[in-house]
Amino acid sequence: MDAPLALASLVFRGDGTPYSPRHDDIYHSTAGALAQARHVFLKGNGLPARWRQRTHFTVLETGFGMGINFLATWDAWRSDPTRARQLHFVSMEKHPFSANDLCHAHAAIIDDAPLTPLADALSSAWPSLMPLMPGIHMLGFEQGAITLTLAFGDAGDYLPRLPDYGIRADAIYLDGFAPAKNPDMWTPGIFASLACIASDDATFATYTSAGSVKRALLQSGFEYRKVAGFGGKRAMLVGERAPHSAST
Repeated sequence: MDAPLALASLVFRGDGTPYSPRHDDIYHSTAGALAQARHVFLKGNGLPARWRQRTHFTVLETGFGMGINFLATWDAWRSDPTRARQLHFVSMEKHPFSANDLCHAHAAIIDDAPLTPLADALSSAWPSLMPLMPGIHMLGFEQGAITLTLAFGDAGDYLPRLPDYGIRADAIYLDGFAPAKNPDMWTPGIFASLACIASDDATFATYTSAGSVKRALLQSGFEYRKVAGFGGKRAMLVGERAPHSAST
């Protein structure tokens, strides 16, 4: 039988930035969680432009954390009149927050009024049965136009199984704590699984520009380029699936 999940702890540093004692790392830049999500993951993946006029668009994220990337993506989707009709957001999380802590985290870091009702809806739909166990939870929003699939557990266990469910990622958010702080999220196996899930024109973006990540991307069939980072960080990585690695 699976053991209950070890939940994340809601801790803030003196400057108000949420912090993970488990990984000795912050959840987002001190320059702001929403601004980081929009710069790194939305802009880095060419969104919202890439989902326009499409029937279905899938985003895959490797670390859900406090759900800020999901909320920023949802907000961008609902603000776009030519958005994809269906948005599927798939995210991994080994150490989720409790529903109560997630609500408190959002209250502390979200100062964007349009996102407040979205954060409230996410907290209300969040699995509340304790203890939280490994497994997949599917949450629906916007009358079913948005599906949030949460895989609670080890990303290395869940990512290889996603193609069996017909999941193909159009945009990949390579998020999580820094490779030096949480190396299990940045292994060659993780990148190999992502290559299997990626659609032929999939893009990715990540806050990090570590050499180990660059090498893993290239070895897994992705092309990357360095662009301006966020919040004083000189560079981050964006890119796409290499043409020669596209499935036939």
